[in-house]
Order: sequence, then structure tokens, then C-alpha cells
Amino acid sequence: MPSPLTVTRFAPSPNGPLHLGHAYSAIVAHDLARNGGGRFLLRIEDIDGTRSRPELAEVFREDLAWLGLEWEEVPAQSQRLASYEAAADELKSRGLLYPCRCTRAEIAEAAVITGPEGPVYPGTCKHRNIPQGEPVQWRIDMEHALAETGPLEWVDSLAGVQQCEAMAAGDVVLVRKEAPVSYHLAATIDDAVDGVTLVTRGADLFAASHIHRVLQELLGLPVPTWHHHDLLLDETGQKLAKRKNSPSLADRRLAGEDGAALAAQLRAQNFPTGISLGRP
Repeated sequence: MPSPLTVTRFAPSPNGPLHLGHAYSAIVAHDLARNGGGRFLLRIEDIDGTRSRPELAEVFREDLAWLGLEWEEVPAQSQRLASYEAAADELKSRGLLYPCRCTRAEIAEAAVITGPEGPVYPGTCKHRNIPQGEPVQWRIDMEHALAETGPLEWVDSLAGVQQCEAMAAGDVVLVRKEAPVSYHLAATIDDAVDGVTLVTRGADLFAASHIHRVLQELLGLPVPTWHHHDLLLDETGQKLAKRKNSPSLADRRLAGEDGAALAAQLRAQNFPTGISLGRP
């Protein structure tokens, strides 16, 4: 059971409208906090380059209010760039990051292992001398990082104690070419700054928590508990997604649907035909 000090968050990216999967995730986080007398935060993750659409943030607020949720809003990621840069600079100064100029196509062709996030980077640029000024992304040297942290554990409130297995993802990108920072670094720093004690998100991000646990240890950040809930799946067994044009909450709201009634149905796991709860 969550403690009275439970702090959860819902952190959508404004690169497309919210759908039922987002509504379910927000409700789970909201209720875990409220049932424990804690706080439910809204954080807009708006640093996805040209894909971010600032006008969607207000639509998100209207959607959450329509569902009957109450929240405290914390600064959006676009207001936190200095903290990401400082963290990346610290990791660089300790020799834990290295520049990489490889494209996704080159990585897919060279990779021999597939991890939880796709082809595992084979370390092509780890010992390459890249000319200064060339566009690069910065990867964590995971072997070096784990040598510094030693064995780590983290706890999921549903799955229990987990042994940290960050090597499975390889040397993931922490500073991107086309954006200020990767999801891994930004979300880890944000959750610490915001005082999140229960990181509530979908099961599709379970593997990412191994990486985030390493970053917490390297940067001396507090370690929360995680809660990776099941996902809403479509009739093919795939998660609902913006890119699949899943019906949006805004469309339902503007059509006159009762948001509170929809939230009650989601809480009762009474889903529309063709939608189920599970893990893809």
C-alpha cells in the first residue's frame, strides 16, 4: 500500500493527443497518490524537437479535468534544460559518456544483439576519434558505469525486487543530436527534483527502469519505488498508441461523452469492445 507521502506523476509528451491508454495511466497514478493521501503531479515532457506541439499541453489539462482528476503541475521539461546539461557535463567529466556519430541504420546493420529497446549498440564509436564540431550524440559507457556503481537493485510495487540488468540495453544515448537530452536522463532527473516516490508508468517502460536506477546511483539521486501497470491493448494485442490513431480523449470530450463515467469504467476495467488490459 502506498504511504501517506506517496508522490506520483503523469508525464505526457505533447506530440499527439491523449487516448484511452493515457487516461488509464493517469487514473492509476492519480488514485495511488490520492488513496495514500499523497500528491499527483502533471509534468509536460516537451523537448521532443519539432514533434512537440505546445498547444497540446492545454488540451491535456482539459482532458484530465474532464476525467475528474486533480493535480499539481510542475515545470515542463523545456524549463529544465540547465539541469540536464549539468548532469550530462558531470557524467562526461567522469569519463562515463562518449560521443557517437552512428546513424540508426548503421547501428541496425552492425548490431549483433537485440535488447529491450531494439538493436544493442555495438560500441563502434567508443574508441573512435571524432573531430570536434561534428554532430554527435553522447552514450553512456554502461560497462564503466556499472563498474563504478557495483550491483544494484530496485523495487517494483507489483513485480517485487529487481536485480539491475542495465547491460542488456547496452550503451544507450543520454544526449541526443536532435534534442537536448534523452528520455532516460531527463525523466530520471525530473522525478528526483519533483520528489516522486512512486514512478507510475506502463509496463512497456519496465526495462528503462534498469537504466534509470544506474543513473540515480551515478548522480546521487534518491531511489523511488516503481509501479509498472499493465497496458490497454487493441484487438491485435498491441498497445494503444498515438501513431495508430487511437481515438483521442479530446474527440470523446468534444462529442459530449461523460468523462467522469469513462473514468469510472476504466477504474472498473470495463473497457470498450476490442480493448483489453495486459502486456504486449
